[in-house]
Amino acid sequence: MKIAFLTPEYPHSKTGNSGGIGTSIKNLAIGLLAKGVSVRILVYGQKEDDAFNDDGIHIQQIKNIRFKGLSWFLTRKKIEKIINQLHANNEIDLVEAADWTGITSFIKPKSCPLIIRLNGSDTYFCHLDNRQVKWVNKFHEKRALENADGLLSVSQFTADTTNMIFGLKKKFTIIPNPIDINLFQVNNEDYPKQKTILYFGSLIRKKGLLELPLIFNKVIENNPDAKLILIGRDVPDIISGNSSTWQMMQELFSDKARQKTEYLGSVPYIEIKEKIQQATVCVFPSFAEAFPVSWLEAMAMKKPIVASNVGWAQEMIDDNKNGFLEYPADHENFAQKINNFLEDEILCHKLAQAARNKVEKYFDIHVIANQNIDFYKKIISQKNRQK
Repeated sequence: MKIAFLTPEYPHSKTGNSGGIGTSIKNLAIGLLAKGVSVRILVYGQKEDDAFNDDGIHIQQIKNIRFKGLSWFLTRKKIEKIINQLHANNEIDLVEAADWTGITSFIKPKSCPLIIRLNGSDTYFCHLDNRQVKWVNKFHEKRALENADGLLSVSQFTADTTNMIFGLKKKFTIIPNPIDINLFQVNNEDYPKQKTILYFGSLIRKKGLLELPLIFNKVIENNPDAKLILIGRDVPDIISGNSSTWQMMQELFSDKARQKTEYLGSVPYIEIKEKIQQATVCVFPSFAEAFPVSWLEAMAMKKPIVASNVGWAQEMIDDNKNGFLEYPADHENFAQKINNFLEDEILCHKLAQAARNKVEKYFDIHVIANQNIDFYKKIISQKNRQK
């Protein structure tokens, strides 16, 4: 089987910045390769047309066509031509695309099945963030979903919300994002001497970063020695127009909390694992996600988690069993859940081990790869019967 992924991002120095979509695609690609599946990544929005190999994954860079008023259409037709050629040459059997901005809205391959996986469209995140979506993005995203040969979603919450906001009644197969648990082994399970709270991810409003200072203000009232570590890219705030979410956060800390907070900016991926291991507890007070890989990484590293209780969260974490869930704007209770971990080593070990166990059972790359392969086979078979 030969699978291609059409994506705006991929985590490699040659393809530019990448977020959660790129990480989840690479994780899945590694799992598929291990099962004997050939994987090609079609990365659009690149500076040039080029190709290279990334440890067995064939990366094909696609430069967008620039033509005033028609760039969006001509780029889609260029991608369609590439897909048709690859399929005609028996280099791919199926293409999977992300839902973000509906890249496949005007892509209709001649015979190659095309599926979409929900990782959260622009319309989806605008809905969760109570922001106005660009009509053109909503138009393309809806059209892409309506034309797809098959539909996947990383969570039931994302599927249900997507159907609701687009006025659709589509059936989505739910397959969560995967993680390679072998890459997240714990070298030292000793309880950290320093009480450290770690957040890693983009500094952005939708991930609850404007709630986190107010939560930490409450935490240090009971644990004055606690320290908050922040890792990730500082993002401009789209609502206020402020160029720095980190700057906005600093104004929300109490004087004492500000002195106990350290922002490290973006750090190399390998160093993030070290920071997770050194932390006492990881926190994710997000309002808008689909199925965040960062949560899985912390769970795999046997770290107790306090996270948002919104929608998707209950599909990842069982409250009070392998982590704590709380509404991010409830600062008092969110802080109390963090303090429970800071003050109880036995509780930390118990829930952290349970978190690792859940990731191994349900979200490991080998488990998820098999689910994807079964889905791909079904869609390919259906498409062949239609010929």
